[in-house]
Amino acid sequence: MLNDVIILGAGGHAKVIADIVLSSGDCLLGFLDDHMTDSVLGYPVLGTIEDYDKFQTTAKFVIGIGSNYIRKELSEKYQLSWQAAIHPNAIIGRDVIIGEGTVVMAGAIINPSSVIGKHCIINTGAIVEHDNRIGDYVHISPNATLCGTVQIGELSHIGSGVTVRNNVKICGECIIGVGAVVTKNIEKAGTYVGVPVRKLDL
Repeated sequence: MLNDVIILGAGGHAKVIADIVLSSGDCLLGFLDDHMTDSVLGYPVLGTIEDYDKFQTTAKFVIGIGSNYIRKELSEKYQLSWQAAIHPNAIIGRDVIIGEGTVVMAGAIINPSSVIGKHCIINTGAIVEHDNRIGDYVHISPNATLCGTVQIGELSHIGSGVTVRNNVKICGECIIGVGAVVTKNIEKAGTYVGVPVRKLDL
């Protein structure tokens, strides 16, 4: 069943989600954004985010904002009908569970028996191997590779080109910098960079 969809936010990330919605055959009604008033990709900005109530009885919603913390804030503040947006060129294996509001972009691969939380971003070309457990509000950036049976905690951000070895656990609220390699469990929140990763003292 095709849906009418509204995206919260109207920046660059929202444009990519708009492309996913349209590629999936759903109807993009437009965007809600607190700062932009112009059209985006030829679709209208329908008002501010607080104008959601004009559409909540008929539309599905996706949060088009890259910040993990803002997605969490908005999803908890507004009890809307959230839609997962999955690009038709993504590969989704058998027995995969994808939470509400999660976005899976073109070229991403999620292999069998993985569980993806709500309002996550599985970005362009990311690889999530079999039996992964991805917490809510996680961002897996472009071309990151999570090997088998990896666990990522809530609100973590895995940077572009990161590799995470199989059977590794990364706790919540971690940032893993671009191109890093994670070979051991990370049990303390913070920012990690390098090959292999080390924690930055910020």
